[in-house]
Amino acid sequence: MLPLAAWEPTATRALSITKLGKIGVFMAIVAICAFAQPAHAKYASYVVDADTGEALAGLNEETRNYPASLTKMMTLYLMFDRLKSKKWTLATELDVSRRAARQPASRLGLRAGSKITVEQAILALVTKSANDVATVVAENISGRERNFALKMTARARALGMSKTTFRNASGLPHRAQLSTAKDMSILARSLLRDFPEYYHYFSTASFTFNGVTHSNHNKLLKTYPGTDGFKTGYIRASGFNLVASATRDGRRIIGVVFGGRSSSHRNRHMAKLLDKGFDTLRQRHGTPLIAQAAVPETKTASLAPAAVQPRSGTATSVWAVQVGAFSQISQAQAAAEKAVGKARSYLSDGQIRIVPLKKRNGAILHRARIVGISKRDAYRTCRILRDCMELKTDVNAEVAQRAD
Repeated sequence: MLPLAAWEPTATRALSITKLGKIGVFMAIVAICAFAQPAHAKYASYVVDADTGEALAGLNEETRNYPASLTKMMTLYLMFDRLKSKKWTLATELDVSRRAARQPASRLGLRAGSKITVEQAILALVTKSANDVATVVAENISGRERNFALKMTARARALGMSKTTFRNASGLPHRAQLSTAKDMSILARSLLRDFPEYYHYFSTASFTFNGVTHSNHNKLLKTYPGTDGFKTGYIRASGFNLVASATRDGRRIIGVVFGGRSSSHRNRHMAKLLDKGFDTLRQRHGTPLIAQAAVPETKTASLAPAAVQPRSGTATSVWAVQVGAFSQISQAQAAAEKAVGKARSYLSDGQIRIVPLKKRNGAILHRARIVGISKRDAYRTCRILRDCMELKTDVNAEVAQRAD
C-alpha cells in the first residue's frame, strides 16, 4: 500500500491518452488528483467521565478519521498485555530489524541488529512517539507488522471500538487505518481500567536514549493542571490529534480531539473541552464533586478502619487511589480494605473514603478510595494492585476534619 501522498504520480503515469481521449483524460486526471490528495482533516471531539463512560461533550465523535500516532495507544495496550501475562518483563530485549530501522520520522534512530528493552520501547512510544520503535514492537510480538495490525484490530473490536481499523503499529499514513473520537475514548478508558499499574508511563516528561533526551509531545502535562496522560498524533491527512486525561476534585475525565489546525490550537481547544467537561460534571452531580453527603451517616462513620489513620502534618498530600466503583457501599468498603492490606506500606498513612456518584438514571455508584497519600505512594500502590487508578484530589482538609 502506497502512502497517501504517493498516489497521484503513480496513478497519473498509468493513464493512456491514446486510449481515453482528451475529455476522458481530463476527467480521469481530475478524479485521480482529488483522490490522491491527503484527506482534509475532519474535526471531531469527545469528552467522557473516565469512571463511568458518561458522555460530557461531543461533536462528530463517531466520524471516522485518521488516528495518526494515537494508534500507538493500542500498540502500548498490547505491550502491557504481554507484561501482565508475564510473556515479557520490562527488561526483555527486543530485536531491531532492517525494516524497523528504516521507518520515517518521528523516530528514535535505532540501528538494524541492535536491541531495545521493553521499558525503553514504552518510554520511546510515549514521549518521542517513535515510529521505528512501534515497528520493533509489532515484529517482536507478531513477526510481521501486518499480522500485528490484525491483532490490534481484533482487540479494538473486543473492547467495543466498532469503527476502528488498524493497518500498522505507528499511525503512519494508510488509507484504511481509521478510528473515531469515541473509539479512542474507549481505548483510553481501557488502558486505565486494564493496566493501571502501567498508566504512570503516560505522564513521563522526558526520556533519554543513547545520550539524547526526548521530551513528551503532550504539552498539556505542563500547561493544564491535573493532566497525567495520554497521547498526541499528527500526519498531514489527520491534522493534530490528542487524547488527554485529567483529574480535578477527585474526578477523572478523558478528552479526545481530531483534526486540530496546529499543535498549539489543539492544546488550547483541549483545555477548553476539559474545563467544559468538569463544569458539566459539577452541574450534573453537584459541588464539591468529592462531597460525601449522599452516603448515609450511619455508614460513613465506619469507613475508616483503625489500621488506616491519616498521617499527621500531611496537609499538602493531595493524592488518592481509587480501587473500584460498586453498587453497594459494603462492596466498596471491602475493596478499599483489601487494597490497604495488599499495599499497606504505601497506604497506611491514608484514609478510606467511599465517594458516591449519582448516575443519570438515578442509580448511585460507590467509589472506593484511599485518600491523603503522596503522589509517589499513589503510583507505587497502583503498580501492585490490579484495579487501581491514581487521582489528584483536594480532599485533605476534609480528611483532616473527619479524622478528628
